[in-house]
Amino acid sequence: MSQTFRHPEILEIARREGKVTVEGLAQHFDVTLQTIRRDLTDLAETGRLERVHGGAVLPSGTANIGYEERRSLKSKAKRTIARACAKEIPNGISLFLNIGTSTEAVAQELLHHENLMVVTNNMNVANILAGNNNCEIIVTGGQLRRADGGLVGNLATETIRQFKFDMAVIGCSALDRDGDLLDFDIQEVSVSRSILRQSRKTILVADHTKLSRSAPARIASLADIDSVVTDHPLPSDLAAACERWKTRIIVAE
Repeated sequence: MSQTFRHPEILEIARREGKVTVEGLAQHFDVTLQTIRRDLTDLAETGRLERVHGGAVLPSGTANIGYEERRSLKSKAKRTIARACAKEIPNGISLFLNIGTSTEAVAQELLHHENLMVVTNNMNVANILAGNNNCEIIVTGGQLRRADGGLVGNLATETIRQFKFDMAVIGCSALDRDGDLLDFDIQEVSVSRSILRQSRKTILVADHTKLSRSAPARIASLADIDSVVTDHPLPSDLAAACERWKTRIIVAE
């Protein structure tokens, strides 16, 4: 297979998995390690991948990838994470769900929960939970982000300040090795910080590819989160930090 055909498939694997390795790609395409290294170098030079030791990741940047593409990335992992997260959410509570495809997957798993009051700044979450007649839904209002149905800005923040939630489930665009939750949109970061302040218990839902990505704006630290639900064990140094912070790690099966 020529590089003309390999490159699009390499990018597709990177989008799906968050990272590609030289050895893994060499086996996948049945070519030499040197051939794959040249491919990754070519893709890095054009800005489509970022080289790391042993492979490459999706490039860091100041703009998020498109919503529909995010929705399809790691969709099976997100469903697995969402099921594990939903088991942590009891009936009869007030709950906040924020913007993101991971929180939308959680909403899908809450369709049979009872007596929930869900506040959200995610129009997609509201539409999903409309299918649960035992769920009261409150939408924050705010500036609509047409790309993903998110509501951001001062109105969203002011609405959140009127509540004290039993629980909040949030997502993030990236998670760095220091344990910082990162995002691309400054307005969304402001809303997320308000959610954390107004919640008695917080859960982060994040698949393992978030550790391969970067974003410029800091939301908070895992030290500020009660639990993180993910699909792979965290790196040992970050897992040790979570133990110090008393942040519970739930690895979804």
